[in-house]
Amino acid sequence: MTILLLIIAYLLGSIPSGLWIGQIFFKVNLRDYGSGNTGTTNTFRILGKKAGIIVFLLDFFKGTLATLLPIWFGVTELSPLIFGMLAVIGHTFPIFAQFKGGKAVATSAGMLFGFIPIYCLLLIAVFAGTLYLTSMISYSSVVAAVTAIVSVLILPQLGILLPKDWVLTVVVLVVASIVIVRHRENTQRIRQKRENLIPWGLNITNQKPHVK
Repeated sequence: MTILLLIIAYLLGSIPSGLWIGQIFFKVNLRDYGSGNTGTTNTFRILGKKAGIIVFLLDFFKGTLATLLPIWFGVTELSPLIFGMLAVIGHTFPIFAQFKGGKAVATSAGMLFGFIPIYCLLLIAVFAGTLYLTSMISYSSVVAAVTAIVSVLILPQLGILLPKDWVLTVVVLVVASIVIVRHRENTQRIRQKRENLIPWGLNITNQKPHVK
């Protein structure tokens, strides 16, 4: 049962929500437009708000569902976070999309929501606050990932919010690192002051993206 659920968790993560919604309902291959990414941000940009929200929710809750699978089926040999992490890996390297997936932000958040919701909400607050200041989803994602790394190393030692759980620490370090690495091109554009913005917030870094 444990091995079967691990496989299911990976397959859940591998569902390329943005790619399939674009192809089925809009006759658009997201890989041919915008950043070429199949995740939430490019879906918003290319397919619109409604499609973007749907893709975000699907990507978020496939992480949550994968994390809850072992709890629902009474599997105790491994931490639920291992199953959630496999969903994140599946989202990043999906078998259903030639192993070319998204940047793991929504699915990672969903995984944490399934295991320790208050921690997820803390990171969402960091993301939202940074997004308002910078108008950049990419920058906000990286800041939230760095916050996750710092907090998972410090808070358990202080007895605040997070338990001392080495699996939690390792999983958060892994998925946060995936998020940071997957945003390396965005980080380069941010340094060049040409990262894409959303029409909300203060843009305090004065990005001037190239308009096609």
